[in-house]
Amino acid sequence: MTKRIRKAVFPVAGLGTRFLPATKAIPKEMLTIVDRPVVQHVVDEARAAGIEHFVFVTGRNKAVIEDHFDMAYELDDTLAKRSKTKELDGLRADLPAAGATSFTRQQAPLGLGHAVWCARDIVGDEPFALLLPDMLHHTHGKGCLAEMIDAYNKHGGNHVAVAPVPEDQTHQYGIVGVENVDAKVSKINKMVEKPPKGTAPSNLHITGRYILQPTIFNLLAHQEKGAGGEIQLTDSMIALSRQEPFHAVRFDGDIYDTGSKIGFLTANIAYALDRGDLGPQLRAEIERLIEG
Repeated sequence: MTKRIRKAVFPVAGLGTRFLPATKAIPKEMLTIVDRPVVQHVVDEARAAGIEHFVFVTGRNKAVIEDHFDMAYELDDTLAKRSKTKELDGLRADLPAAGATSFTRQQAPLGLGHAVWCARDIVGDEPFALLLPDMLHHTHGKGCLAEMIDAYNKHGGNHVAVAPVPEDQTHQYGIVGVENVDAKVSKINKMVEKPPKGTAPSNLHITGRYILQPTIFNLLAHQEKGAGGEIQLTDSMIALSRQEPFHAVRFDGDIYDTGSKIGFLTANIAYALDRGDLGPQLRAEIERLIEG
């Protein structure tokens, strides 16, 4: 019987240098997609999938993320006195339960693998989800992590979300080879981090959502530095795949890399167009700008 996925890890220690000067004082994860911080969108996805405990791996100047997921007494009191019930109810709905969030520090920028390893004592000896906050998975159906947990409950082991990219771009991503490239869920038979052009085992790239067994922590503890002089998660996943099965779960929605300026801007437009209170007016404004 597989252990239930209760905890999710969110690596939020990055410096966000691509968005300077905006991120000099504001964490990149707190930049907004319409009116919700990027990290809130990802936490929403995890909550919808049934995650009960949210583990944030932070760094210096990230205290505002912790504040965001805490109660703001003065703000709540002001909203209540001004009868702004809708806004107050929205804040309360987003607030995690008491004791449902944990924050741990990654003191040095040593890579994604190191950030995950920093969460080891909080996660403990149980499988966990890992969500990269930069990567927004947008869909009108079941969320990406919810689909992955469904697959995990059926197959057990380790799972990664994947999506196709153009063949001439595979060298820019972590790529997996699978038994059935067209299947929704398929066993992984190869993983390669940024393969040289023309050598990729498929066009399915890893999209920033994972379900991992706790055995990954022992591998990360002894993982040598890889690409960029950092401890790479993919290197330890490759090692783990020799011991435990990995499955790819194909995500069929839209993915926005909010760590890039184009991805961030596109996500804002896409999420706003989806909203009844903003979409029609924004569409008209976009058409006016294009025609002008």
